Amino acid sequence: MIPLPLARIAEITSGALAGMADPRAVVRGPVVVDSRAVEPGSLFVAVKGDRTDGHHFAAQAVADGAVAVLASRPVDVPAVIVADPLAALAALATAVCAGLPAATVIGVTGSAGKTTTKDLLARLTARIGPTVAPVESFNNEIGHPLTVLRADESTRYLVLELSARGVGHIADLARIAPPRIGVVLNVGTAHLGVFGGKEVTARAKGELVEALPADGVAVLNADDPLVVAMAGRTAARVTWYGRGAAAAVRAEGVTLDGRGRASFTLRTPSGAAPVRLRLHGEHAVENALAAAAAGYELGLPVTTIAEELSEAEPRSRWRMEVTDRPDGVTVINDAYNANPDSMRAAFGALAALAGGRRRFAVVAALRELGEESAALNEGVGRLAAGAGLEALFVVGPDAAPILTGAGAGGAGRTPRAGGGPAGDGAPPGAGVVHVADVAEAVAELSALLAPGDVVLVKGPRAAGLERVAAALLGGDRR
Repeated sequence: MIPLPLARIAEITSGALAGMADPRAVVRGPVVVDSRAVEPGSLFVAVKGDRTDGHHFAAQAVADGAVAVLASRPVDVPAVIVADPLAALAALATAVCAGLPAATVIGVTGSAGKTTTKDLLARLTARIGPTVAPVESFNNEIGHPLTVLRADESTRYLVLELSARGVGHIADLARIAPPRIGVVLNVGTAHLGVFGGKEVTARAKGELVEALPADGVAVLNADDPLVVAMAGRTAARVTWYGRGAAAAVRAEGVTLDGRGRASFTLRTPSGAAPVRLRLHGEHAVENALAAAAAGYELGLPVTTIAEELSEAEPRSRWRMEVTDRPDGVTVINDAYNANPDSMRAAFGALAALAGGRRRFAVVAALRELGEESAALNEGVGRLAAGAGLEALFVVGPDAAPILTGAGAGGAGRTPRAGGGPAGDGAPPGAGVVHVADVAEAVAELSALLAPGDVVLVKGPRAAGLERVAAALLGGDRR
């Protein structure tokens, strides 16, 4: 963070100093909303949530080294009192970003793949200058300004992930850190119930390209018609990426190895180079292409882009983490979040990775799908029924549509223990088991697993299915 005295922070946020705060005391960062993350020189932002109130931790934050607290009421320690701490946080980030004229802001949005693309792109920009990018998925009205506030005078690239839960959200985030390059990945089924349809989702995602200046660049997915239509909403130059021949940056000759990792030729207007991804799942190709197109616009040689993409390992947890146990059981932990599109991608990765090995899956009902929830969750069940599973475990409430879809697809038999083919003349196919919680899923699945099996764990973040993967691997490796 750019060092700022409390007097300047109060001015930026229209706040008032309280609690004997020294106006000359300097905040050097980090700015945090979790009191456990306080370091000497921090500014602690007291956010009142549904389950806890940051104001209760103000004294501890200062005791641990925070210079002051950004608060909405007096807290008996040095503080800047503001009407709305989150609005003040945004104002502070806006001012800091405006004070970094040498930094190029790159925004990434889309219904799926934002975090992976952001991680890949941050790796590319780090080759040409100091880069700040979000931790995990810090992409909303809290995480976005916190990420911006990590930048300082040395920062040359801010690679930011922008999420939305409605029209206007991305526009608000873009005002905090105005982008010069905007990357739009796709318009899918995530949060359909929140947005009200894919067309509304497209309107919200397109706010990123609308925020670009005339001398900026919109990096758009040529394979998604709703993204293609965004070209008419921006004054910026457009560069296209995708699988088709019309894309300026494209993948040719995509193949998958036995671990579901893609290799392809990266083709750009100035040449081509081979890429061999270490990321699992064919859907990672689109994320790599998006990052490559943005990197190409920044002037990186295609050979450098290909080299970095080929060396990149997953940076953000619970996204296609593939781990082999000592007994040969392979666990695919893709439990960070889920929607119908990412479910299809995950089952595709399972098929590529498993080959002829026995396959299991642990899922939970998808959320925020609105009126289409039942139909889309039934589709998840049908997808699982056609995935060659030995058993499907559906965890938690609202499981009926998935169970219905799985049954309609020919599933519904009792899962079999042990390895190898079905016994007692039973026909091949998946057993479908509804379990109440994670513990029950772990217990029943563990009784069935045999050396060499493959397990996919995939569900919405609120379901907590990452705990299934952790338990199967003998504890949380992270």
